[in-house]
Amino acid sequence: MKLAVIGAGSSYTPELIDGLFARLDAIPISEIWMMDPDADRLAVTSALAQRMNRRHGNPFSLHATHDLREAIRDAKYVVTQLRVGGMQARIADEKLGIRHGIIGQETTGVGGFACALRTIPAVLDIARAMEQFAPAAVLVNFTNPSGIITEALIRHSAITAVGLCNIPIGYVMDFAKHFDCNIDDIVLDYVGLNHLSWIRGVQIKGKDATQKAIDAFLANIDEEWTNPAIRDHMRIAIEQTGAICNGYLQYFYATDAALTRQRSQDKTRGEEVLELEQALFEKYRSETLDKKPEELSKRGGAHYSTAAFNLIDAIENDRNNRQVVCCRNGGAIPSFEADASIEATARIDKDGATALPQTLPPPEIHGLMHLMKAYETLTVQAAVSGDRRAAFQAMLLHPLMPGAVQCGRLLQELLEINKPYLNPDFFQTKSPTIEE
Repeated sequence: MKLAVIGAGSSYTPELIDGLFARLDAIPISEIWMMDPDADRLAVTSALAQRMNRRHGNPFSLHATHDLREAIRDAKYVVTQLRVGGMQARIADEKLGIRHGIIGQETTGVGGFACALRTIPAVLDIARAMEQFAPAAVLVNFTNPSGIITEALIRHSAITAVGLCNIPIGYVMDFAKHFDCNIDDIVLDYVGLNHLSWIRGVQIKGKDATQKAIDAFLANIDEEWTNPAIRDHMRIAIEQTGAICNGYLQYFYATDAALTRQRSQDKTRGEEVLELEQALFEKYRSETLDKKPEELSKRGGAHYSTAAFNLIDAIENDRNNRQVVCCRNGGAIPSFEADASIEATARIDKDGATALPQTLPPPEIHGLMHLMKAYETLTVQAAVSGDRRAAFQAMLLHPLMPGAVQCGRLLQELLEINKPYLNPDFFQTKSPTIEE
């Protein structure tokens, strides 16, 4: 069985490889093809992967390539972990937001918007290759912004695709530790979009444990939000919504505090990550290193391989279990389009992910979800078509964007900065910038 990893020059790749060794009985991978356009990074990560593989007795063969079609051909599973434009593009996104007086973040606000516009064409190229060379394969997407990327795949490709984020599995594993149970004992009433989600209910072995889970989360809230001002806002938000809030909701519920914190920092998170990655790759280059280094835990992405292989295991072995993933709505939330991507509890079996029917979220959750879903759908439309008007309309909808006049200026700057990576049709029409 062949697994293709697209974006294998990622610093996360050793985590992914390491997570497979303990699961080979359930997931009998015989060959892994690692693909990345960055020759230097791929050489480092593939050499480390080979040493890790030898340490475990070479249970599978490893291949490194720069050819997308060669990597994908006849694969059964394709994992995507791209960063179009590299870390420098992320840093530029963050600084663009701060420069315009708004949140500068990788997946939320203008940063997530720019990242989506760059990334959607690249991921759809992968989907086209899969349609031709591995039409029965399942694409497991970790590429950010995962929910928007998943929606682009749902609406504009014929492949089976499931989006993943490490945050939901992190909650499950924390609850399992707190309640001293197995992760399979836990069922979440989880509603939202990727990086915009709420846990409304927690069941442990079929019994309601929602309030106990909320109390446990609040007792350790300083681990989620270290900034006191942000933490105060989020505590109130949790108490008022009666739900555990995804960490990224700080940008909506504590906007001023989050922006103040960003402005006070000497470096953006992307600049910090760049330094971490440089140190990691120095480690990776050591010919004596043959296992995942402890320093990788500082990079973020905890439980990354657990999320990936729990999903692949459930599909491969038709487990018919429940996992929180990004997938097609298909009527699970009645007020959303069938082809909208949501992040929710889904049934995972040989056919992929099927979102489970949910009760309609209350207005305080439902309203923000609908607003952000409209933004995401317009963002996909803009990225695929190169339509500046759709891009501008997406920005106008987003509550973390500036007013209409500044949106026009911001869009113009964003397009120019990212021109090498965008749909060329963006540059065939005049910008909708509003003149003063």
